[in-house]
Amino acid sequence: MNAPATEILTADSADLDRAAGLLRAGRLVAFPTETVYGLGADARNGKAVACIYEVKGRPAFNPLIVHVANAQEAALHVEWTAQAETLAQAFWPGPLTMVLRLRAGCGISPLVTAGLDTLAVRVPAHPAARALLHAFDGPLAAPSANPSGRISPTTAAHVLAGLDGRIAAVIDDGPCSVGVESTIIDLAGPAPVLLRPGGLAVEALEEALGCRLEGRDEQGPVTAPGQLRSHYAPGVALRLEAAGPTPDELFLGLGAMECDLNLSPTGDLVEAAANLFDFLHRLDARGQPVAVAPIPDHGLGRAINDRLRRAAAPRD
Repeated sequence: MNAPATEILTADSADLDRAAGLLRAGRLVAFPTETVYGLGADARNGKAVACIYEVKGRPAFNPLIVHVANAQEAALHVEWTAQAETLAQAFWPGPLTMVLRLRAGCGISPLVTAGLDTLAVRVPAHPAARALLHAFDGPLAAPSANPSGRISPTTAAHVLAGLDGRIAAVIDDGPCSVGVESTIIDLAGPAPVLLRPGGLAVEALEEALGCRLEGRDEQGPVTAPGQLRSHYAPGVALRLEAAGPTPDELFLGLGAMECDLNLSPTGDLVEAAANLFDFLHRLDARGQPVAVAPIPDHGLGRAINDRLRRAAAPRD
């Protein structure tokens, strides 16, 4: 017997109430954020969270981000700090995830944290995500809504291509505006550490904190999402920093150049980030190796390069 098709919902109030009801019943619902589409489950329901790992094929040592409605709700689940308050005031709601010490007795399933004593929390800016959190009235664990390691989804169609029939519903509210996952910063230790560049420029974080951020040791243990060496990967091979394609390659460009798809003809890194995953989906569907033009390594270019390096890495 075939699995039932995933229900496609809109962002109107009745459909959001429907989605919230499914989540309260322990079901999985994909929803848009400004970064990518997330695969939501009640973060307090261990069985529902286990379904995220099962459906995605996600390693159990890879922790999840919890989405909450506001900083006050975040502080119910983590030990809030002055630095966290500074960043929340400056960048929430928005594409920033903070890793903080888990508050004892907060009720978050240990599966969310992969057994760590820290929790990654974020307040999304997307209106549909915020309305869903309000309707659900609780924390939602939500990694990207795609099979683990593959290209992240920035439209409902991308979600359905990977997970149709395996999740209860997807809220279709158009393409994501930022297009790469959130920036993750670790505030649980003696000094802030950049765990993952993303949709908020690292330079803005450094200015708000008044210090330069050091990156994590890539050889160290996984402490937050998006740290696996091979991640965000298409089915075809990627060749980075390419001046041009070989005869058998497609070419993903940036700036004024001849190419198959151009992340931004003007070289705008914000536009390039918004287009990245959608264009990788399109090129992957054509079944040929892909050469990628050099991407400047500043602003959102750091996040783009991080995703491209992981997408091009040998499969683990």
